[in-house]
Order: sequence, then structure tokens, then C-alpha cells
Amino acid sequence: MSEKDYDYEENPDYKIENVVATVTVEIKEKIDLNQIARKQADVEYNPERFPGLVMRIEKPRATILIFSTGKMVVTGMRKASEAEEVVDKTVKRIKKAGIEVSNPEIVIQNIVASGDLHTNVDLNMAAIVMEYAMYEPEVFPGLIYRMQDPKTVFLIFSTGKIVCTGAKNKEVVHDAVINLNKTVREAKVTRDEGSYQEYEEISFI
Repeated sequence: MSEKDYDYEENPDYKIENVVATVTVEIKEKIDLNQIARKQADVEYNPERFPGLVMRIEKPRATILIFSTGKMVVTGMRKASEAEEVVDKTVKRIKKAGIEVSNPEIVIQNIVASGDLHTNVDLNMAAIVMEYAMYEPEVFPGLIYRMQDPKTVFLIFSTGKIVCTGAKNKEVVHDAVINLNKTVREAKVTRDEGSYQEYEEISFI
């Protein structure tokens, strides 16, 4: 599909790769992570390497870091709407280990999305003409663009591949990708396909 055929405003091309949430639960005393590790076989706890216990949920797929203070970090979700189910399953497993926790409060902290602008981008020129952009190719092959509205951070590669971080909900991701499309085209830093091949695959948690 050519750039002129692609309607980036009606159908921005991106997908959510990872949703990160923090959780706080009420506790009467510090959570005994050793007790959870003894009662739950499929967890990881090595306090000499990392102070938190690592628990994984298969459906919805997520990884939960549990700390003795009653704080948790949830990563690996593809939808923010999955957070409540993931936390509910986590709390049940903690209670099954004989530890009382209650009233979990969930806050979505970050949504990571990958996408495609459907055009190559001259990163050297973009770094000059786009405000809040930084490009150091000897350090990292992508340009870092700190979008001010909506507040997000983009990694932009010469092939037009992008990674968006910092959004708190999917609507912000959607608006940010559309805004970025407009910005690179209005800045006239787009190039014909095949000009650059610097994009490297990025793996997500």
C-alpha cells in the first residue's frame, strides 16, 4: 500500500504490546513472600537478586511483581481492561497461600504500542526540524521524540516503524499516533520507501 493510499487519520496502524499497572493492597503486616513461594510452585523468589516475588498468570497473560509492602507491578498485558481480572487472580493466589490482603487499587501507569507510519523517515532532518526530538545514531538507531500533546514518547525508525510509550489509556495512544503522522508529514521528513533499512526489531516484556 502506498503512502498516498493509506489513510493514517482514519486508520492509524499500531497495536498495543504491553500494559503496565501498579497495584496497592491493604495488609495488616508485611507480606511473607517466602510463604507464598513455599505454597505456590510456579513463582520465582530470590531476594538476593531481586526484592520482589515474580508470579505469572496464563490467562490473561501477565507477569506480577509482588513486594512485601503490599505493592505490586503488573506487566505483559495487552489490554488495560485485563488488569482487574489479573489482579483478582493474583489476590486469590496470595490468599490461598494463607496471607490476608484486601482492597486492591489499580493504576495504569504505561501503555507501550508499536506501529507503522507507512513511509520512510529522514531521521537526521527530523532531528533538526522537529522540536523535542533527539537523534544519536551512534548510540541508538531510532529518533526519540517527546510529544507534548498528548504527553507521550516515541521511538521513530527510518523505515517508519514506531514505538509509543508513556500513554495511560488506549485513547491517548490513538491520538498520539495520528498526531505523529501529521507531524512528520507536515515537517516534510518523509521519504520514498526503500531509502533506509536501519530498523531493528524490539522485543517487549
